[in-house]
Amino acid sequence: MGLRGILCLLCCLASVVHATLAQASPTHKAYLSLIIDDLGQNLPRDRRVLSLPGPVTTAIMPDTPHAAEFAREAHRAGKIVILHMPMDPATGPFAWHPELPIEALQSRLDAAFKAVPYTAGINNHMGSRMTAQRPAMAWLMAELQRRHKFFLDSRTSAQTVAAAEAQKIGLASLSRDVFLDDVRTEAAILDQLQTAISLARKQGSAVMIGHPYPQTLAVLERELPRLKAQGVEWIDIKSMISLRSNQAMAGHGKDGRYR
Repeated sequence: MGLRGILCLLCCLASVVHATLAQASPTHKAYLSLIIDDLGQNLPRDRRVLSLPGPVTTAIMPDTPHAAEFAREAHRAGKIVILHMPMDPATGPFAWHPELPIEALQSRLDAAFKAVPYTAGINNHMGSRMTAQRPAMAWLMAELQRRHKFFLDSRTSAQTVAAAEAQKIGLASLSRDVFLDDVRTEAAILDQLQTAISLARKQGSAVMIGHPYPQTLAVLERELPRLKAQGVEWIDIKSMISLRSNQAMAGHGKDGRYR
């Protein structure tokens, strides 16, 4: 083989290597959003959430002793506040149940919003039975649109139709991808955080929900400052809604449509 042939061969090999590296190293970014649920019960504990180094979303339960006070603190701290709305099998004066008429659902929703000021949207607390009720979810999404609020489907049940109803009317919404702390050990929570990071790298973004457990907060305080060095951007929930444009991820539906 002459010199020209060798040079051609080297050029071909370089092109193949460049293409392979391009495929192995995608240029798209990985984005994460974090919501901490069940806030409003314990101020010293919940204030640790406000100290997390980034745009955490605070989901506050209306039937907690410090709901309004903590919502005000979170708002002053520049955090997005959402209503963590109790739904069946949750109990209490605000909880939604399938047997309730729309008038009762509206009354409880009104009272819940009054209990938690500065809300930008809501997500469901529990709700495995309630989020499967299509007429109630359709009514809720229309009501949230009227109030200029967004909806986050916590996806506590595979039978949920909540996000699908939001998508039908173009309500700003999104769905949870990963629960961080179903198992309350630091090792398990770290594994779930890594699962969320891997998912974000695969599909471009991941939405995480956690709780103010000591183990969860310890992992987040340690690991969240390291995200940027791993090529992961932590963005607030409104930015995530814009990024996803109301499209379902692969775990929630098909071709961007919710099942």
